[in-house]
Amino acid sequence: MTHFPPHTILAVVVGSRAYGLDGPASDHDRRGVYAAPTRDFWHLDKPPTHVDGPQDEQFTWEIERFCTLALQANPTVLEVLWSPLTEKINTDGQALLRVRTAFLSRHLAQTYGAYARDQLKRVAARREHTGETNGKQAMHMLRLLMAGAHVLRTGNVLLDVRAHRDRLLAVKTGGTDWPSVVSWSDDLFADLDEAHRTTTLPADPDRDRVNELLHGVRERNLR
Repeated sequence: MTHFPPHTILAVVVGSRAYGLDGPASDHDRRGVYAAPTRDFWHLDKPPTHVDGPQDEQFTWEIERFCTLALQANPTVLEVLWSPLTEKINTDGQALLRVRTAFLSRHLAQTYGAYARDQLKRVAARREHTGETNGKQAMHMLRLLMAGAHVLRTGNVLLDVRAHRDRLLAVKTGGTDWPSVVSWSDDLFADLDEAHRTTTLPADPDRDRVNELLHGVRERNLR
């Protein structure tokens, strides 16, 4: 039986199982959103911005914190809204999904690119100091770049990368040499820049729609 934190409105599986990169021993990376009862905010001690557990690899944000991060174009948070693997959803969760495009903007190019560059630097630094390549981190750096270009072009956050599964898993397992990984990343960074140049996404996210969502959730949970 699957367990969720109290007041969960949306619970999904992300990670390798959502990406189509899983194997028999892959974890279930669970992420979600909860809406604290509105009256809980009337106390000095506010509801927590996030909750760990109760299951392994499970992390749940309170909806206001979740929306704040999503408005900042946080790739990890945005994936929750597009995961095809939903384990729980209620009326408030459905309302959140209906406004998911309000979080999207041209800022995605910067956040996805920055996350990927940070991962690339970390992999390169480890290679320089130890001679070892973190294949898993390199694989997810490439996947993130693919996802960034995709959302800029389509307005949908890409999780399922099974079309590139064999090539990505070869990076993870060390079957691809480092110069080839760097060359692939160069191509993907260039593609991200091109997608940014031609995107039809707005310059900024739609904060008014998100505020309207939050007002509705707080009103429904005032009891």
